[in-house]
Amino acid sequence: MSEQRAGFIAVIGKPNAGKSSLLNWLADEKIALVSKKANATRKRANVIVMHGSVQFIFIDTPGIHESEKLLNKFMLEETLKAMGDADLILFLSPATDSLQSYKDFLSKNPKTPHVVLLTKCDKIANSQLLKKLSEFEPYKSFFQTIIPISIKHKSAKNYLLDELQKFIPEHPYFYDPEIISTQMMKEIYAEYVREAVFEFVSDEVPYSSHVIIDKIEESEKLDKIYANIIVEKESQKNILIGESGKTIKKIGIYSRKNIEKLTNRKIFIKISVNCSKKWTKNEKILTKLGFYE
Repeated sequence: MSEQRAGFIAVIGKPNAGKSSLLNWLADEKIALVSKKANATRKRANVIVMHGSVQFIFIDTPGIHESEKLLNKFMLEETLKAMGDADLILFLSPATDSLQSYKDFLSKNPKTPHVVLLTKCDKIANSQLLKKLSEFEPYKSFFQTIIPISIKHKSAKNYLLDELQKFIPEHPYFYDPEIISTQMMKEIYAEYVREAVFEFVSDEVPYSSHVIIDKIEESEKLDKIYANIIVEKESQKNILIGESGKTIKKIGIYSRKNIEKLTNRKIFIKISVNCSKKWTKNEKILTKLGFYE
């Protein structure tokens, strides 16, 4: 029997680099918020993936970015903590992008060893891929290895995990191998609702909103979920609700369908919207919402 190995990998990259999409692909479940809009992820979340006798605990992190807003400062702190706590950093660099985000990452002077994951390689020609790899050549003393990948290729998953397991130490499993996330179901359901907000509402509203699951009522035939979306302004509340409640209805349907896919259970979801002025800049409110201890 192979020795058990287990380790934490912080998944890092600029906002909208595809971190959550990668983790959902690795876990074979949609458990991380995915949005085309940047800065969707706010808190660290552990996604657990088993590969042979190796247990990977991938840490989904907010993107690396600077902002004066207190909530965004918290998000940056979450990312920096994850980098320090991990056994390995997996830095996502889309093959279609310049190396600027990688240079910004190096400017943080990371102490934890890191691997560069060159993502979205299906979007460029082989000649362009070779050119991109050559651009990283001057930085080869900083990273352990560079792995080109496309999550559209099924065989890529085993290839990636085979490469990453080389950096995972011998250690008893940290979690039950049957678990795929350390998030509570309430947190996962809240992320599904928040993803729906990003899907149907534009401009600043998604970034000024937060979702709380107030209550879950489980029964044999139906689970009832009561969610509360908090925004900063009354005008944002009106946008979320929409004319004759059309927008909030879309958000509810989108959330319900995704939760039903995850749980394989019939779901009823009721969503309310409330205003808490300038909550993203208020440390007392942020602490109450669980952003600060």
